[in-house]
Amino acid sequence: MELNRCSRCGNFYTAEGNVCPRCSTKDGFEFSTFKTYVHENGFENSLNTISNDTGITVKNLNRFMEYQEFQDYQKEINNINELKNAIGELGSN
Repeated sequence: MELNRCSRCGNFYTAEGNVCPRCSTKDGFEFSTFKTYVHENGFENSLNTISNDTGITVKNLNRFMEYQEFQDYQKEINNINELKNAIGELGSN
């Protein structure tokens, strides 16, 4: 088994993933909070503002932005926004 270092607390562990089992619940909750924030507010605010609004550290926000799941989610949000814009343009004609 491979020894990993938790990206949240720095402890070593032997399970899969980038956070230890002790941090995984909090990590999942914060990731969900971040996704909800982005869905509701977009990326118009700085990471410091997002951190202040959500209570998630900038370090963890940067880490979440690298997750493939978040990148896929961000593409989904962008597609929805493009569709809304296209519908809006059709309605104004």
